[in-house]
Amino acid sequence: MRLTNLTDYALRQLMYLGQNEDRLCTIAEIAQYHQISQAHLMKVTHLLSKGGWIQTQRGKNGGMRLARAPEQINLGELVRYTETDLAVVECLGSGTHCILSGRCNLSNILKQALAQFLAYLDGYTLQDIIVPGSSPEQTIAWPTKSMHSA
Repeated sequence: MRLTNLTDYALRQLMYLGQNEDRLCTIAEIAQYHQISQAHLMKVTHLLSKGGWIQTQRGKNGGMRLARAPEQINLGELVRYTETDLAVVECLGSGTHCILSGRCNLSNILKQALAQFLAYLDGYTLQDIIVPGSSPEQTIAWPTKSMHSA
């Protein structure tokens, strides 16, 4: 299973905000820190704001902050919110018809695996993935696009 960039960016954004709870943060600073497009981060910000994960404030001194404490932001819940299609294979998707239906148990096994994956994430919060006492500069470096193309 591979999580989408949307989920990756949402997690990065929430971690950054969790490390800077004492102030409003801007899209520009988070995008620069994580080396991701401001346009992409604007979409993520809109989604997170709409879902009640973050609070935004417009204007000259505007920015965003977490809407809840990091220990109240559940990772499984976030992944379910940001991932629109968790089907590991086509036969798990909605509205698909598999020619092996009734003669294959793979879909049942994969459904159970997905449920266990999400249940595992349900056991963790944003607080669990933020390094205690760290600033964003001290957090592990996220891979950049150039690292993936090597």
